Amino acid sequence: MTTVHAQVIQLLGVERVYLMGGTEVRALDGIDLVIDRGEYVAVMGPSGSGKSTLMNVLGCLDTPNRGSYTLNGNAVHDLVDDELTSIRNREIGFVFQSFDLLPRANAVDNAALPLLYAGASTVERRRRAVEALERVGLGDRLSHRPNELSGGECQRLAIARALVNEPSILLADEPTGNLDSATSEEIIGIFDDLSNQGATVVLVTHEEDIAAHAPRRIRLRDGKVIQDSRERGDSNHR
Repeated sequence: MTTVHAQVIQLLGVERVYLMGGTEVRALDGIDLVIDRGEYVAVMGPSGSGKSTLMNVLGCLDTPNRGSYTLNGNAVHDLVDDELTSIRNREIGFVFQSFDLLPRANAVDNAALPLLYAGASTVERRRRAVEALERVGLGDRLSHRPNELSGGECQRLAIARALVNEPSILLADEPTGNLDSATSEEIIGIFDDLSNQGATVVLVTHEEDIAAHAPRRIRLRDGKVIQDSRERGDSNHR
């Protein structure tokens, strides 16, 4: 069972440097960031600001060259690949712009995929997958494959898959980027509901109207945090 920590994310002096054609590119440049349990955070910034790199570091898909990253009490910057994979499956739910669903699998099997990797039984996988699908309003689409679902329903399915392991954080990378405005509002409404239920949500977006749903907004430029603002009366520090 996952231990509960008040601080889900803590970055201290995090740097991520790439070499491109012999040139050093500092994608993250001394990031200090704390996100508490239950916070709803939007990360914004222009292309090349470091948003994607920050998301990859938070999601344990990439590791810093310097600095420390503690995720739900685990010092993940010191872990090797197999340990990072285990942390990702246990602690992090991912939602991507491109859905990344298995085309030949139905909604239940798609939603249950993280539980398969975790070694859950067939009965347990189905039970928890159905619960997650019902949570995002897909209780009547259990046997449907992705090509039988709308774009909005595919993203709901991707959110259900992200939730099925009851992760410490939900990371969403441009989750409305491939959707029309009406469907985008439906999807962001799900994140709003999940936040109201106590989920920790980190949302990367370039859309101001989508970011406006998050009580805390962080802006990056040139790999640095240039703004970290909270709405007055933010109830996410509860």
